[in-house]
Order: sequence, then C-alpha cells, then structure tokens
Amino acid sequence: MEKALSGVTILDFSHLLQGPFATQLLADLGADVIKIERAGPGDLFRSMTFFAKWVGGSESPNFLAWNRNKRSIALNLKSRKVHSIIMEMAKKADVVVQNFRPGVLDRLGYGYEDFKAVNPRIVYCAGSGYGEEGPYLDRPGQDMLIQGLVGLQTNTGRGDGPPIPAGSGLADQIGAMNMVYGILAALLWREKSGKGQKIEVNLMAGMLAHLGQEYCAVLNLDEDFVRPNSGIGHPGMQAPFGVYETRDGRYVSIAMSPFKTLYTVLEAPHLASYDDLETLFKKRDEVWEKVNAETTKFDMDDLLERMLGVDIWCAPVQDIRAASEDAQVVHMKMISSYEHPKAGTVKVVAPAIRMSETPPSIDRPAPMVGEHGREILAEFGFAAEEIDALEASGDMTIERV
Repeated sequence: MEKALSGVTILDFSHLLQGPFATQLLADLGADVIKIERAGPGDLFRSMTFFAKWVGGSESPNFLAWNRNKRSIALNLKSRKVHSIIMEMAKKADVVVQNFRPGVLDRLGYGYEDFKAVNPRIVYCAGSGYGEEGPYLDRPGQDMLIQGLVGLQTNTGRGDGPPIPAGSGLADQIGAMNMVYGILAALLWREKSGKGQKIEVNLMAGMLAHLGQEYCAVLNLDEDFVRPNSGIGHPGMQAPFGVYETRDGRYVSIAMSPFKTLYTVLEAPHLASYDDLETLFKKRDEVWEKVNAETTKFDMDDLLERMLGVDIWCAPVQDIRAASEDAQVVHMKMISSYEHPKAGTVKVVAPAIRMSETPPSIDRPAPMVGEHGREILAEFGFAAEEIDALEASGDMTIERV
C-alpha cells in the first residue's frame, strides 16, 4: 500500500533524540529517510543506554526507539569526496534534517545555502537548543536544561522539595513534533509555489509554546505559580487535583470533579466545609491531606469503581510495564515490535496516528551503522567501483552482522 509520504526522500543528518524522532515519524508515513551517520561509530545515541544494559547484548534502546524505518549510510563528512557525493544526492532529495549545534554543518559545507545552490526546491530543517543566534548560542541545548530554563521544573513537584524534571525527554520530543509540522507545511507550500525553504526549530521556543497557558496566566494575571507541599497536580489548580494513595499502596490521580461528588463517594461528609472554590485553592494542602486520609481507606480497584461510577475524573497511576499491559493500550495495539539483525525482537511503541488510506507502519528495524550505504549510493547513480573505493578509503563505514 502506498503511504502518505511515499516518494519523499529525506537526507537525515540528525542524531540523539529530537531530529531522529522527527524523521522516524516521517519514515512511518512512508518517507525514504536516509540516515547519514558518522563514519565509524555512527549516531552518538548508539553509545548511550539505560540501566547500563544493552538490547541483545550490544544495541542501545535509545537508538532502537527512534530510528526504525530508516536506511543508514555512514560517511566522513569532512571528506571533500563525501561532500561531492552528498551534494549529488541532494539534487534528488526533498528534505534535509539536522540538529547539530548552529554553524557546525555550515562550516563543513552542509548549510541551507549549500543545498539550495544544487536544489532550490530543498526543504532544510535545522533543530537546535536555542536558535541560531543570541546570548545562548554556544550553550549546550540539552532537554533537562531547557525544562529548567523555561519554568517546567519549577512548576513540577512538591513545594517542600526541589523542582522536578519530567521523566522523559519532553523538550526534545516537542521539538521533534515542531520539526514534523514545519516540514509538512513546507512541502505543501512547495507544491503550490515550487520553492523550498529553511525551517528553524529550537527546544527553548518549543517548550515556551508548550507552556502557553501557564505563561498567559502569569503574565496577564500578575501572579506566580507556587508549588503546594501536597503535590497538587498543577501549581495553578485548587484541590483535589492531584495524586492520592490507596490502602493497597497504589496511587490514583483525581482531576477536575465536583468536590461534593468526591467527598460523598469517599463517605466523608465532614469535608463539606471546604466545598468552595476559593477555599479549595487557599487551603489546598490541608484539603489534600484530608482527602488522602480518606482514599487510604479503600483499595485501588474498589475506589476506582466507586469514582468512575459517579463520573469523577480519575485514573490509576501506573508504571511503564503496567501501562504497556493496560487494556486500552492493548486494544489500540500501541505496543509493537520489529526484528533486528543483532538485537533480535525489539519491542517498541507503535505509530500514534491512524489514517484510513495511507496508514503508517513499521517496515524496517533501526539500521546498523552504514548498513545501507552500498544500495543507497547505487540508487543515486554511483558505480560499484566508486563505492568500493569509498569504503576502502575509510570515508564510508558499513557494519555487517
């Protein structure tokens, strides 16, 4: 079945998380993503892992998560021969994606103007931490650092504890989404105008946009968020919005619900004196403590049944393993897998969107370093002798099983 982005060729210079997640999303939709890695070790993410363990004994879960459906070619970008090869490929490409620090690829001859000179229709998407100019230009643009800079960490956690970063690469992932919608918009505009363009995405701007309602509230209401000691789920919300313990040692999230409905189902009429919006905000720590004292009288399953029965907005707090086995997750078939030549069967999260005519799918595992170098160059018209010479010179790496 033809996919929505079939026929779109992407030269992907990106590494780590932001760029690779963006290009994986496009690859799931059918784009031919050619991952241009460093000769030798390849993408830096190949050398990183969690738990000091490796999938199949050698492969990084970080890399395997963000690089399916791509082909890899591993080249020495400092080589002038390689430069001429990539510019020849660029003549037939549609999109270039990179998330190096600003100026790095430009100095090697892989900036927007370099690609535009050989292909005026090229869409060039550059991701960075803080944009391509300004006082933070030379600072490291890492996910957790960005979360702290823009206020997300200050808004997260208990008031009597330190600010808490999100337990995921949120800034990178939001940056990836911004890359995708910028690229898709540019491709659509190119169909109408015939012109390519440069897209700039940075993590800081993406996170600022993500916190739009929080910034709107603080800047217009002239009041700052203060984290409550109870760990209310959002520093701008009143009780009972938050996470509560149950008798069996589990936790439940309770969101927006009429407070009377909650204290009724908890069989706690003595909480009626707090049932006022201003009181629920000003005394939210006290309310949280009292509600938590009531939820700990119930086992999780019993409490959920009671609350869902009266339409209270609630859900169990689950870890990743439990979430992967959640009935809704299973129903949506959101946990999938692919076969990798070195790692074996790799379990991954499936594409998150559904399309009636051009559904995304997982068709390739994450590639080995430069695994597809020979076939890629052959497709772009390079002779076998040229390819042999490139590999023999060390300017191209091909990892084999």
